[in-house]
Amino acid sequence: MAAASFFFLSFLIVFFATAAANFYNDVMITWGDGRGKILDNGELLTLSLDRDSGSGFQSLDQYLFGNVHMRLKLVPGNSAGTVTAYYLSSGNYPNNWDEIDFEFLGNVTGEPYILHTNVFTQGKGNREQQFYLWFDPTADFHLYSVLWNPNRIVFSVDNIPIREFPNLENSLGVPFPRTQPMRVYSSLWNADQWATQGGRVKTDWSKAPFTAQYRGFDTKDSCVWESWRKSSWCSSGRWSETMDDEGREKMRWVKEKFMVYNYCDDHNRFPQGLPKECTVTSSK
Repeated sequence: MAAASFFFLSFLIVFFATAAANFYNDVMITWGDGRGKILDNGELLTLSLDRDSGSGFQSLDQYLFGNVHMRLKLVPGNSAGTVTAYYLSSGNYPNNWDEIDFEFLGNVTGEPYILHTNVFTQGKGNREQQFYLWFDPTADFHLYSVLWNPNRIVFSVDNIPIREFPNLENSLGVPFPRTQPMRVYSSLWNADQWATQGGRVKTDWSKAPFTAQYRGFDTKDSCVWESWRKSSWCSSGRWSETMDDEGREKMRWVKEKFMVYNYCDDHNRFPQGLPKECTVTSSK
């Protein structure tokens, strides 16, 4: 009986782990007129872009805090002008929305992608940090994660933290996204007016369709928002994680070796003084 119970429990664990990573269960393709596809029994999702349209999807659930993971394989070859966006958003545009952004800015063949990150609170962004990646993001799937809890937001790539946005609301009066539930969104779209080398390089439509691939959507350590009772429930406590010394050392390595833009260093952009959070985040 004990052995039978063990194997039944193991089956349930495998079943629910598989279900948690199935795009049929977790997302809805919202635009693109067939350019977004769910394949391989729900284990693979692709978004495509051509001259007529891009495509996108969103999570079925909303979350108020969580640990969100997705494996992406970006558009290969000449991806100049394209943007693959993967982000959380409260979606209430153009009002005081909250948003946590990964955006992958395409480039000409042989030149690196730029990973663009941003945090919007109450409709205000302008908190861009940009990075080169230390690998080819088109050759294989890589893990991109957002940890969002009441104390901090942490962006990670392959479990290496690259950016932290701490909650400084009480200490400095900097708004922090903590009251609005968010969905997970992703889209592939044309932004050749600005995306590659400041818009100097345009999309080469002879290379279309451009395709990005997704696997392993994982929100099991997130807090699902239940609108009917205006609260969220959390399946585990991992969403409340902090960053240890090893994580901070890895983040310093990324910033020293791969950061290409930090709004907290851009005095020309903020002649009246850098944003208040820069007194803390630029020192980390």
